[in-house]
Amino acid sequence: MSHSGAQGSIGSHSTIGLRSSKMYLYEHENFQGRKIDLSAECRNLAEKGLEKIGSIRVENGPWVGYEQQNLTGEMFILEKGEYPRWDTWSNSHRCDRFMSVRPVRMDPQDHKICLYESTNFEGRKMEVCDEDIPSLWSYGFQDRVASIQVTGGTWVGYQYPGYRGYQYVYEMGPYKHWNEWGAHQPQIQSIRRVRDMQTHRRGCFEMTA
Repeated sequence: MSHSGAQGSIGSHSTIGLRSSKMYLYEHENFQGRKIDLSAECRNLAEKGLEKIGSIRVENGPWVGYEQQNLTGEMFILEKGEYPRWDTWSNSHRCDRFMSVRPVRMDPQDHKICLYESTNFEGRKMEVCDEDIPSLWSYGFQDRVASIQVTGGTWVGYQYPGYRGYQYVYEMGPYKHWNEWGAHQPQIQSIRRVRDMQTHRRGCFEMTA
């Protein structure tokens, strides 16, 4: 049962979820070294004086971090909590760079998303309401997801089952083509709701007999 109504009254649509976002970025692992705090989007963290991010503490989230400047490259979803080293936010094990970040737009409605096999919302489809899906295969849906429609809440999709691999953030609205969510191919195998708190065990996927 979703409890997304607990966010209080939300004003204009442009301010949804951007209320009091706050995070701390540290130069070294385990929250050591130089520190900067952010409460708004930053398109180039190097301009803030941090060439490398070693650890992160999110006081109010969620946020999405990016591998490259100007909110490009691999994405990392950052919910409220502590991230003492790079592999606690990047689970593709390819990238330890972190160059830009922005708050995620949180939608107060119940979570609802529709995944489509083909672009432009065509082909086989799978609708998910207020549920996390650790494996699309186990629900009888293939790994090819080429377009997505989000009609409630904010979601994060993953390249592989068990919330592993590249991460993609889906805020309210239509995504007619996988390029629109920053993917290089239409491959998603797990998907979950984004909350203000971390609610899942990271990287854990158990097959039931």
